[in-house]
Amino acid sequence: MPPHIHTSSGWIEVICGSMFSGKTEELIRRLRRAEIARYKTIIFKPRIDNRYSEDHIVSHNQSKMESVLVETSRDVWDQARSYDVIGIDEAQFLDGDILTVCRNLAAAGKRVVIAGLDTDFRGQPFGPMPELMCEADYLDKLQAICVVCGQPATRTQRKTAQAEQVVIGETDIYEARCRHCFQPPEDL
Repeated sequence: MPPHIHTSSGWIEVICGSMFSGKTEELIRRLRRAEIARYKTIIFKPRIDNRYSEDHIVSHNQSKMESVLVETSRDVWDQARSYDVIGIDEAQFLDGDILTVCRNLAAAGKRVVIAGLDTDFRGQPFGPMPELMCEADYLDKLQAICVVCGQPATRTQRKTAQAEQVVIGETDIYEARCRHCFQPPEDL
């Protein structure tokens, strides 16, 4: 066979957007479809994401799927190689090596589906997500609904004064906002 013909081709899909835009729900939908097609699947989530469950990813509408907690991107690599379809939720919380891990998995013929916030509460790029978005073969940017005006929302508004980039929370701390209604912190 000529060297330019690929016998098994992997790829990277990225699902991004603000909080409450349906990223985890879409990740679950894609992995369930892969299971129906009899692919061997696994989903990872960073240990820091403990909002709903330690052993499942859970969407805001309570859809859930069994997952594996990881501390580092290396943990994904070590556990994912025997699977056909690899899901990664909340990728913004992983270290920068996740880009190399995803590239290597795709090069090994794996389908890698990544979900995460593209920007933080300041409206700035979040963790490794910008690089993952650039590397993606398929990219979906989802929108939520602005809680102020009802227009499509692409921003995550923090409702508390905490200045750290990572503060785990739900509607008690965050809400979806459109570009017009989003108010980034003034002191940053």
